[in-house]
Amino acid sequence: MRARRNKTVAQQCRYYGIENIYDYMVSVYINGNITPFREMYKELCTDAQRLFIDYIFDEVPRVYHQEIIRATI
Repeated sequence: MRARRNKTVAQQCRYYGIENIYDYMVSVYINGNITPFREMYKELCTDAQRLFIDYIFDEVPRVYHQEIIRATI
């Protein structure tokens, strides 16, 4: 099976059956599932990845900012 890459936010939401991929990704990370989090991040297109970083700063509690950003790179 080929890896999923360059998917938009809407495509990811449909694929995972959720309403907000960014919330889902943060909850996956906070629950300790780092590998699936990294895979989901890599699946996003470049614009969606940038928006996710913006989302982290706007919506995620400050204690997780550094950890989540480190996990994305």
